[in-house]
Amino acid sequence: MAEAGTMTAKMPSDPEGGAKGSPWLTLLAVSLGVIMVMLDGTVVGIANPVIGAELKATLSDLQWVTSGYLLALAVFLITAGKLGDLFGHKRIFLIGVAGFTLTSLAIGFTTSITQLIILRVLQGLFGALLQPAALALLRNAFPGPKLNQAMGAWGGIIGLSSAAGPIVGGLLVENVSWQSVFFINVPVGIIALIMGVLIINESKTQLLSKVDWLGVVLLSGAMFSLVWSIIKAPEWGWGDTKTVGFLGAFAVLTALFIFWQTKARQPLVPLSIFRNPSVAIGTVLMMMVAFAMFGAMFFLGFFFQGVHGLTPLEAGVRMLPMSAGMIIASPLAGIAIGRLGPKITMAAGLVITALAMFLMSRLGIEASFVDSGIPFLVLAFGLSPVFVGATEIIVGNVEPQYAGVAGGVQQSAMQIGGALGTAILGAVMAGEIASRLPGYLGPAAQAIPPAQMSQLEQAAAFGVAPTQGLTVQAAQVITNAVHNSFMDGMHLAFLVSTGVAILTALLALFVKRGATPTEGAPIHVG
Repeated sequence: MAEAGTMTAKMPSDPEGGAKGSPWLTLLAVSLGVIMVMLDGTVVGIANPVIGAELKATLSDLQWVTSGYLLALAVFLITAGKLGDLFGHKRIFLIGVAGFTLTSLAIGFTTSITQLIILRVLQGLFGALLQPAALALLRNAFPGPKLNQAMGAWGGIIGLSSAAGPIVGGLLVENVSWQSVFFINVPVGIIALIMGVLIINESKTQLLSKVDWLGVVLLSGAMFSLVWSIIKAPEWGWGDTKTVGFLGAFAVLTALFIFWQTKARQPLVPLSIFRNPSVAIGTVLMMMVAFAMFGAMFFLGFFFQGVHGLTPLEAGVRMLPMSAGMIIASPLAGIAIGRLGPKITMAAGLVITALAMFLMSRLGIEASFVDSGIPFLVLAFGLSPVFVGATEIIVGNVEPQYAGVAGGVQQSAMQIGGALGTAILGAVMAGEIASRLPGYLGPAAQAIPPAQMSQLEQAAAFGVAPTQGLTVQAAQVITNAVHNSFMDGMHLAFLVSTGVAILTALLALFVKRGATPTEGAPIHVG
């Protein structure tokens, strides 16, 4: 809160002396909207075990609580960005905030897992509306070099919400109910709506007048096919005809979409934005760093709660060093990018990220708070320059009228990268567990039927040792084997992420700084 007070003292006002249009108040208003999405993402993971017990959900059901949200978000982000360009980013942002708030309220009254999954999909759609619009509004409020300062402050605010999420979620789940982790979005959403209406200036592209609906259908179909295949591949198998079929559909629909964008009078995604190499490279950077981060970090919740046996609140506390570190690291990253440029800053951040991932690959079963906290803190200082820098070069290197589309591209790259990382590294981890588990079981492995061994491997992927009905000695053998094989799989996933981060650091050397103030002024409407 002290930071907010300092920020307020320096906030410029509009020419009439009021808060309307103030850049820093605009930043705060749009951040409140996105904070809901960040809180929702962190608290749902902590609430899942309780949700499963109360709603009698299967593991597959709980995966869809997350995957349904991810699918809706990834499919609709770019389209949502274009809607903001056409109809006004403020209007679309407020619709997104209102919808996200209402669906959060509705989730608190659900009585079945099916209702919960449907409402999570709706949350994803509304989340897709507000995120690109938020970035476009920042692009409009902070033209030119000031944008990286705004992105640094934005990252700090988002980092604060990420830090609060696991703690608040753990407290609410343990002391109130799982529904309360969704109800908490309601007051945040109401404040964001009030501030948005009173403070944010409208911005949109006056040169465009209609939606490229064929482009929407083709792109949505392509994105759906890709994300669906990624989500289902671990269940179906990467070589299964259904997986290959959806990947083939993605390739065909993508080719048709690209062809149509060259013919449409007002294309959904003007391919000209990718003629700037920095936009294209920034998109790939965002995808790859999300691959490394979200793919590897996905397993830490299972490590803390399954292998370590921590409570949801204790697991949230273990994650605190990374989230809290980003509060400090993100503003510093904005300053560093302003002085050194994105090339050096992002490359250095990715090298630091690789170091953090390598340190995590050395974690042991009995890792203490300090053992895990040090690599988490290092990771915060590695990821922050990349997220701040990639956002700045993607949104800052396009013409102002395409800011919404650029924001959608940036967010889609992050979601797709995270989905790819979770699926691919999950497959790597599952394969390592399957190969290591029999060795840890020793002679006992010969007595386990193949069907039961498969179930044991699936449980081991979540760090869970099914020991019900076993003798103390047998339970100890199973527990040790599951935990050791899980650690081997997690270590390999972090090593793969280390390699991805190093390769991405080389790619970062080819980016350039975003536009200067003279390269197109923002468009204000109303």
